[in-house]
Amino acid sequence: MADAHRIETVEALEALYGEPMQLALDKEVDTIIPVYRAFIEKAPFVVVATNGPEGLDCSPRGDPAGFVRVMDDKTVAIPDRRGNNRLDTLKNIVRDGRIALLFLIPGAGETMRINGTAELSADPDLCASFAVKGKAPASVIVATVESIYVQCSKALVRSKLWDADAQIERSELPSMGEMISALADSDFDSESFEKTYPEQVLKTLY
Repeated sequence: MADAHRIETVEALEALYGEPMQLALDKEVDTIIPVYRAFIEKAPFVVVATNGPEGLDCSPRGDPAGFVRVMDDKTVAIPDRRGNNRLDTLKNIVRDGRIALLFLIPGAGETMRINGTAELSADPDLCASFAVKGKAPASVIVATVESIYVQCSKALVRSKLWDADAQIERSELPSMGEMISALADSDFDSESFEKTYPEQVLKTLY
């Protein structure tokens, strides 16, 4: 049975919401202007969205502020630090190239958004320039900006993301070991995993 309330056209969607605020349109540009650059260079965290044959992927990336390097007013570079070698993001970039970035700064309600295209570089000099503790990334994501704009703080205000009072105890959530155990075979030793997991994370950051 068809849903009479399902929105199926852009026209119907626009009729429901009305015209966008002019300011929301004016803040979008195709180059990294100085005030946008200042935001990016203070961000220690970015969410990377990509697309590939298997579908969409969204991946968190974090490092000390400034780890996303503004190369020029059209280009940013992101080091690919050690991970689990699933390579979901990187495979998508190689096969599709479209990318979206969402930058967050602890304590700031606004976020910064970039849409564009990306490629991977394994240039030794470029990778070496991102080395931390003597360890360079295997590759660097080089993204070309097609659009960039600041997002207002409503979502973070509503979620109370940075409010200390909104934080919950980690013990109220399933642990990493418990989540893996629920999907792994019976030989998985969740107790041993939990004991070594925090130290393993710190040892494999770079």
